[in-house]
Amino acid sequence: MDPPFRRLRIYAFDPAASLDMRTAVVNSATITLPWETLEPGPVGEYIEVIDIDPASGGFYLPVDLNERALLVQDGHAPSDGNPKFHQQMVYAVAMMTVRNFERALGRRVLWAERPWDWKTKDTVEHYVQRLRIYPHALREANAYYSPQKVALLFGYFQASRTDFGRNLPGGTIFSCLSHDIVAHETTHAILDGMHRRFIEASNPDSLAFHEAFADIVALFQHFTVREAVYQQVAQLRGDLGRRSLLSGLAIQFGNAVGHYGALREAIDAIDAQTGAPDPTALDRTSEPHDRGAILVAAVFDAFISIYRSRVEDLLRISTGDGSKFPDRDLHPDLINRLTTEATKAAGHVLRMCIRAVDYLPPVDINFGDYLRALITADADLVSDDARGYRIAVIEAFRRRGIYPKDCRSLSVDSLLWEKPETPIEIDWIKDVEFPYIADRRDIYEANGRRCADLYDWLWDNANISHDAIRSMGLWLRDDAPKTIRRRNAEEGEKTRPAVEVHSVRVANRVGPDGDQEQQLIIEITQERRGFRTAEAQKLVEEKGKVKGITADFVFRGGATLIVDLRTRQVRYCIAKDIASTERLSAQRDFQFGGNSEALGATYFAAADRSEPFAFVHRML
Repeated sequence: MDPPFRRLRIYAFDPAASLDMRTAVVNSATITLPWETLEPGPVGEYIEVIDIDPASGGFYLPVDLNERALLVQDGHAPSDGNPKFHQQMVYAVAMMTVRNFERALGRRVLWAERPWDWKTKDTVEHYVQRLRIYPHALREANAYYSPQKVALLFGYFQASRTDFGRNLPGGTIFSCLSHDIVAHETTHAILDGMHRRFIEASNPDSLAFHEAFADIVALFQHFTVREAVYQQVAQLRGDLGRRSLLSGLAIQFGNAVGHYGALREAIDAIDAQTGAPDPTALDRTSEPHDRGAILVAAVFDAFISIYRSRVEDLLRISTGDGSKFPDRDLHPDLINRLTTEATKAAGHVLRMCIRAVDYLPPVDINFGDYLRALITADADLVSDDARGYRIAVIEAFRRRGIYPKDCRSLSVDSLLWEKPETPIEIDWIKDVEFPYIADRRDIYEANGRRCADLYDWLWDNANISHDAIRSMGLWLRDDAPKTIRRRNAEEGEKTRPAVEVHSVRVANRVGPDGDQEQQLIIEITQERRGFRTAEAQKLVEEKGKVKGITADFVFRGGATLIVDLRTRQVRYCIAKDIASTERLSAQRDFQFGGNSEALGATYFAAADRSEPFAFVHRML
């Protein structure tokens, strides 16, 4: 009989934290993962580590975590000079990230399909069982997720000889040894498996959200290592609102490339006069990492507010003031209690952030959409917000100028996604069973069949309720705008607008009170040709195809449908209208117009590249 768990040692932060007397002891952490059968690599159900070094032509022998000597001592000891520990590190952190997603989403993680290969045509195997991880793939200061390879590629490089921080001048820095970088890239891979269109740069927030969300997951995974949190709580005397190892991301990497500290920081600048962050910073920021940092800061600020509210009674006992942290060293018992509250609050916020991804539209997302998704997803699972988590999130976003469109106010009720105004009756849902499926390949194949069946139903019933179809942001009738992509017509048929059903996913979630929530998450999209000028767009809309005029970009619309499996009713319809002139104009301006021409064109083109994350990460 197999044991229930496997314990593995990792760096809680990165090798640089082992060079500081205060953090060296806690930087060597041990995490517990559910047991799975592993082959040397490691190669498991989700992950395959392949350790080749193309720059040197080298190949490192794979680690066998089933060796008895490693089983009894929780794997290899942390070491920047041992390639087998590098393999262990990327496997352990990637699997920790996968487990956090599965717990929050209530379903198994699936990787993105392998992209269509024009050389092999339909002989390619689209299902990807394992994400491949290459710990030493690049000799450069970079690490990225490759949608083409469905793989993580980590680089190594020489630290700066002038601005090197705690690193050895010119010493070798391995990005695969940073917990934050591994968790960040794994999150990119998971998010791409959930929402393939999120990598398309349709507005200033789209690529920024991918980067910010990956940072949020990496940041809050700091709090899963209790020993590290305990040490930082003691050092900060409980005040986690101050900059520390817990709020910084990729500190060794940042020092090595001359950032004088963490590559990114979750605590943003505060105006000395107002005592608040700048609410106009988002309007002046366009680079994806910088723009994403504002979203990360908002989420971390919400966490700090939640943490402070949870420890008010402890502070009142300690200092007599529930809003004041002690100005002296803390008693170990108090440190322990503060650590418990910090880790608990961080876990809640992390799961809150992950669950919200199911409540986003399938295309053209922005930060305001994410705020509404956060509030709605949490309200669905936790009806009684006794500790004010949702208020803390709204307040933190407001302080940074992050607002949703088309909302009456910033009250919780106003921010909830609305129920469909026109009832959306999808009879197909009522006739299908959605049993529990354990095997990931079986889940993938079932999803494919369900997508095909729903597609056929939509095609056969496109004229039943035009209002319901339009409420989903779609247009399936023959009178749709001429720029919407058409399906190839059968002989004797009229050409009608094409539609894509991306996913039909089952989620089974359990709230803190034990309440179960069974949902179906459906994503449906359409594609429309966009043109560089409004005049060209109007001409093609009137005449159809025009000789000499070709499309300049792809514009998408569609909806995410949240279906309550108990009633088989569509609970939320989160739509982006394919016929929206306003959105089409905004995407055109982002790519080609106004002051954002260079940046918009750069990042829109980046999304069309085969490796958008490699491109974006090199621009740091």
